[in-house]
Amino acid sequence: MASHGELRLIGENYDPGFIGMMKEDDGYGSSDDFEGALGNDQDTADNGRPPKKKKKFHRHNPHQIHELESFFKECPHPDEKQRRELSRRLALESKQIKFWFQNRRTQMKTQLERHENGFLKQENDKLRAENDLLRQAIASAICNNCGVSAVPDEISYEPSQLMIENSRLKDELNRARALTNKFLGRHLSSSSANPSPSPSQGLNSNVEVVVRRTGFCGLNNGSTSLPMGFEFGHGATMPLMNPYFAYEMPYDKSALVDVALAAMDELIKMAQMGNTLWIKGFGDGMETLNLEEYKRTFSSFIGMKPSGFTTEATRETAMVPLRGLALVDTLMDANRWAEMFPCMISRAVTIDVLSSGKGVTRDNALQLMEAEFQVLSPLVPIRQIQFIRFCKQHSDSVWAIVDVSINLSNAANALMFANCRRFPSGCVIQDMDNKYSKVTWVEHSEYDESTVHHLLRPLLSSGFGFGAQRWIATLRRQYSSLAQLMSPDIHGEDINTVGKKSMLKLAQRMAYNFTAGIGASSVNKWDKLNVGNVGEDVRVMTRKNVNDPGEPLGIVLSAATSVWMPITQQTLFDFLRNERMRNQWDILSSGRPMQAMFSVAKGPGQGNSVSILRGAAVNGSDTNMLILQETWSDACGALIVYAPVDASSIRVVMNGGDSSHVALLPSGFAILPGVQTDGPSLQPDIDENTSDGCILTVGFQILVNSVPTAKLTVESVETVNHLLTCTVEKIKAALSVTQLGSVK
Repeated sequence: MASHGELRLIGENYDPGFIGMMKEDDGYGSSDDFEGALGNDQDTADNGRPPKKKKKFHRHNPHQIHELESFFKECPHPDEKQRRELSRRLALESKQIKFWFQNRRTQMKTQLERHENGFLKQENDKLRAENDLLRQAIASAICNNCGVSAVPDEISYEPSQLMIENSRLKDELNRARALTNKFLGRHLSSSSANPSPSPSQGLNSNVEVVVRRTGFCGLNNGSTSLPMGFEFGHGATMPLMNPYFAYEMPYDKSALVDVALAAMDELIKMAQMGNTLWIKGFGDGMETLNLEEYKRTFSSFIGMKPSGFTTEATRETAMVPLRGLALVDTLMDANRWAEMFPCMISRAVTIDVLSSGKGVTRDNALQLMEAEFQVLSPLVPIRQIQFIRFCKQHSDSVWAIVDVSINLSNAANALMFANCRRFPSGCVIQDMDNKYSKVTWVEHSEYDESTVHHLLRPLLSSGFGFGAQRWIATLRRQYSSLAQLMSPDIHGEDINTVGKKSMLKLAQRMAYNFTAGIGASSVNKWDKLNVGNVGEDVRVMTRKNVNDPGEPLGIVLSAATSVWMPITQQTLFDFLRNERMRNQWDILSSGRPMQAMFSVAKGPGQGNSVSILRGAAVNGSDTNMLILQETWSDACGALIVYAPVDASSIRVVMNGGDSSHVALLPSGFAILPGVQTDGPSLQPDIDENTSDGCILTVGFQILVNSVPTAKLTVESVETVNHLLTCTVEKIKAALSVTQLGSVK
């Protein structure tokens, strides 16, 4: 029988789903005679007696169940007198009361065993991971003196073989000690030759490593007593590091395994739990986290919430037309991950591969990463986060990938967790039978709201800035574009398939450079300028291009700002992408109408395309200047990016030539949805029936001097700032917008 202590423990971990399943059987809502049932099973026809009739199944009514449950909480083992009292009060037989309590105690005991099995399974996975870690560390041990493998042959873990190996090593140690005494003239004790770790160090002292980062020279592992991982990645395959990491960072790999397992467990529960943990908005509103229920269900393992930080947490589920393993491979590769989400990730690097996983499934893959997350607005600072990424295959068709912030450097880096930290976030991927994958995405983070301009605060607090819906919308749109790029038949006119793919790659680079300039990514080494005549809502930056063939040589000036537009996202997007209306706002059109030479679709939906635009001829002569433009729109925003290109260069690209040497300086617009936060529904303004508006980000990159060593003048900055202001005013006039300001 379960003790009172066990019953209290079960009550603390009460699982309603489990109890619901029990109710469908004998459960709390019914009682049956177990002894009679066993007797029926043992009866046979051999003794000539007819089998006993099965007893009629009795189901208790809700009132009886409520009374029995209430009494069970006070006394799970009622005596005969108490059972008779319950029988009289509930109009049940004493035997029914007896068997109900037996069933109830049996079910509680079953649930306790279920919880214990789950805990033991988690501990078993942890020990298995540590065991693999130790085995591979021994197998890959390197001699510090000669640099060769310290384990030339296959290691046997049989006790007899280990004793023989131990004896051999002791003999070698004694010979080395004798040689030391002979040549140094002093005694070398065994304790000095082989110091033992203190009891307080334990296993963790053997798994601490020091990783040294030296500028762009890659990653060097130094003093690695026990490399971590199931299947190691090598430093030669790692991406180049940023000089920002030019310091030593000791970290405990065993502790990172613990964090990864705990984060994976939390992600799975958050992806599966229903209405108690997630609050769904009206209509198609995204799911937001019930913070009170989260605090009761989970315990934080990345520290207390910093003062002034705000929580954002959302969940989104969608069907994506690709296989699960293909998405897993993309997410576990830093470069491909950043390419898949270019408007959300401005930079991503892998710091260390702790485990490359098992085979092609990437099961148990674990790596340290750093990324810069961005919203396409200069009024939202970039979120620079260090985190671990852990991939686990839960079945043949189900994977889960989780990220969680970590602080590798502790006090060595005061910028860590400066403006954001990421709780267990990621996705659960399930392969479906129709070549689709069901993806459930969970995003959970805390950030310093004081660093965000108040114009963008509703967008971020609602989850449309960095939330799950934005990841899902981008994933679906990017996959459509990727499928279009890989398709042997890309729709377009007067251009072959190779040329279309080359032009799409050129447009991809243009859009990436534009988003990196808006977010001030560290990739391009922008220097921020503070000029008196420039408003505080405008960010002006500069950099020098000395040897990049993909951009004009010289001094590049970037200016960007975000403003509130009291019109819908779709209306603004349709206006800005329309080449016939371009002369109303674009200085490059010189007031003349423009026409599209041809367009390459990047996926389903109107407006998702790459186009070449040409201005109208002047005095019967064709212009040599063309405009490359990419546009797209989804539920979480829209983008219009363009750059002037030379006609001869674009002809080379259209014929399938190399597009990497075409110089581009992109400009354009990013549109973010306006979010209504007055009610429970969190929906972006993307249809014509709403009137709250949207947020328009305008960005220009201009070559102000073709000499890289020249000095930047104040007049150049003021010219770009004036261009920014005039463009916004022209858009306002063209759309007859009467209430427009830099902030709402």
